[in-house]
Amino acid sequence: MALFSLLDVSHAFGGPPVLDHVNFQVDAGERVCLLGRNGAGKSTLMKLIAGEVKSDTGQVFRQPGAHFARLVQEVPADLTGNVHDLVAAGLRSADAHEEDWQRDVRLEDLLAQTGLDPGAEFSKLSGGLKRRVLLARALASQPDLLLLDEPTNHLDLAAILWLEEFLLAQKIGLFFVTHDRAFLKRLATRIVELDRGVITNWDCDYDTFLFRRQERLEAEERRRELADKKLAQEEEWARRKPSAQRKRAGARLEQLAALRAERRARRTKVGNVTLRLGDATPSGVKVVDVENMTFAYPDGRVLVRDFTTTIIRGDKIGLIGPNGAGKTTLIKLLLGQLAPTGGTIKHGTNLEVVYYDQLRAQIDDNRTVADNIANGNTHVTVDGRTRHVISYLQDFLFAPDRARTPARVLSGGERNRLLLARLFTKPANVLVLDEPTNDLDIETLDLLEDLLVEFPGTVLLVSHDREFLDEVVTSSLVFEGDGVITDCVGGYTDWLAEKKKRGVARPAVAPVTGAGKMQPGPTFSATAKARPARKLTNKEQRELDALPAQIEALEAEQALLAARLADPAFYKSEAAKFAEVKARLDAVEAGHATAFARWEELEAVRAGS
Repeated sequence: MALFSLLDVSHAFGGPPVLDHVNFQVDAGERVCLLGRNGAGKSTLMKLIAGEVKSDTGQVFRQPGAHFARLVQEVPADLTGNVHDLVAAGLRSADAHEEDWQRDVRLEDLLAQTGLDPGAEFSKLSGGLKRRVLLARALASQPDLLLLDEPTNHLDLAAILWLEEFLLAQKIGLFFVTHDRAFLKRLATRIVELDRGVITNWDCDYDTFLFRRQERLEAEERRRELADKKLAQEEEWARRKPSAQRKRAGARLEQLAALRAERRARRTKVGNVTLRLGDATPSGVKVVDVENMTFAYPDGRVLVRDFTTTIIRGDKIGLIGPNGAGKTTLIKLLLGQLAPTGGTIKHGTNLEVVYYDQLRAQIDDNRTVADNIANGNTHVTVDGRTRHVISYLQDFLFAPDRARTPARVLSGGERNRLLLARLFTKPANVLVLDEPTNDLDIETLDLLEDLLVEFPGTVLLVSHDREFLDEVVTSSLVFEGDGVITDCVGGYTDWLAEKKKRGVARPAVAPVTGAGKMQPGPTFSATAKARPARKLTNKEQRELDALPAQIEALEAEQALLAARLADPAFYKSEAAKFAEVKARLDAVEAGHATAFARWEELEAVRAGS
């Protein structure tokens, strides 16, 4: 039996309808995933189903007695009180099948399952924990249909995995929107897509959906090309037809009018974001060198303990760990925004960093979208070219009128696109992305994945999106608890496999990681082989001690020579020295590569001894 049905429902906000004569239903026990581009109307559809708004036309039928609960995309700013009271507010009045004590026990079990502190003040919780409280409040009502709008936003991996298992075990109806492809694949029994006001049912798995949708879009494009060709032919005929043929051509003129009307009413598919990073001078080979770093708060709580690693140019490193583990703090330490309480951090040369922050603090809500990009100017410089800010924002799917609206009215996905547009005006050789996937539609996620994979610089990525991590990163830094951070070759799936392997065997020494240095702790490399340990000779130790200064000197000279060759004034006053300077640059780069390889070799011996 259907939990709800939409019959010929239409809804609009002054422009093209976000729902255009929609007929749709969800049956009891189904787990339906709703996909669609940012701004397609997914949240509006959920509000209609929940009865929070009324449609312009059509009818919404809900099963009598059925209870619907909705988890909203944004955390309400006006919620106050402790966790226990807020979750308890979601309980429905006791019925004949449940006594008061049973409701209390169920509430306590739910709080324990979600890992929430009942006495904690809601306003002081992190964004991820606030989402957990709202989720627990929705689940407390034991809904027949749970409406989830981006439920994995700001949840850590442990919470996402728990949510998957919990929802699968509850056997309740689900209608959810998500960008998390792993979450989608695990839960959805049916996929539906909202595109240009129309809901299309795809009764298949996600990979099959992608294939079939592409086939459908290609067929749609062929039909439109034929229709446009037919319209052009009829327009040409209408321009040259003799007036004497008007009566006999009445039917053909009516057909032309119909073709024109169809062309005017046509809604083209939303395009893709154009993601392009400005070219920056390459950084030094060594980006960050960390030696026995520790960071602790004044109260003694340790977030990072004796952490040693080296980040090399071209590394794409994911940070994996629960909310509150210190991932954002580690990024600030690596960027030099925080000072460690112990150990040392050395930065390489010529670093140009672009930082995508989790809280989107770089967006000024009181300024327009365009002013957030251009600071009141009409043009921006992107990759050495001057462009009008409105034209540039259209690359990120902001229409001209949307570009002139205040940033505070933007949806979550639009805010993310705005931050990407702002950051990508700057050249970078180090990208730091803190939760970049929240609220982005899957099409934009795919494009961002491709950009990061092809990016020649260094990437530091904080994300709880398992598939995104697997597609992008080459190694991971995993927060194991108590301030311990370990290296893992590969992404989330690789870490999971190595974690399972560690349950069987736990070697004492880790191999050289993708970040460049040996580190005590469990083995994370699936291909590592045991090597006999040996100690450095006195001569090798002296050589190792001298190499860092030698490498830094070579990197500094490399930066100076590269800047000299890039200066147009050099070719006016010293053009005759070009060959000499270029030869020296080549020699420095070769010497740097040799010295760095030797440093890695000796460091590996030292760490393994």
